[in-house]
Amino acid sequence: MSEPASPSVVVVPPSEATVVEAFGDRVTFHLTGRETGGRVTCFLVETPPGGGPPPHWHDNEDEWFVVLEGQAEFFKDGVWTAVPVGSAVFAPRGSVHAFRNAGQTMLKQLLNTSPSGFETFFTRIAEEFRREGGPDMARVVEISAEHGIHYA
Repeated sequence: MSEPASPSVVVVPPSEATVVEAFGDRVTFHLTGRETGGRVTCFLVETPPGGGPPPHWHDNEDEWFVVLEGQAEFFKDGVWTAVPVGSAVFAPRGSVHAFRNAGQTMLKQLLNTSPSGFETFFTRIAEEFRREGGPDMARVVEISAEHGIHYA
């Protein structure tokens, strides 16, 4: 009897990561569903001062964050809370959450979602943000809902 094939280790060099911009954020997708067999998406999010998404929840993904640089605040249980560099935050699917850059320099966070798929959502949103004249926010909400992301 033969052993099942072992999964292969995947390496994505920085030059091959996909960079997408929307909502004022710059997102670098290091690992997507293509590389992880749909298990996770891993990405760096750079958020300018004052930026961040409104409170929202995901129907499909768990999401976790590691604050790398800057001054982060997270919306948790209806309250904004300062989260220092080096902290990790877990937002299970269905939980209302958000983050914002409360500082004067760029906020950098490493995010992961499981299962993968967030990369498809964010790429579609980025296309809307590249539209001449800016994004149609009603369309942004519609695309979000198509991906199981809802705003509180």
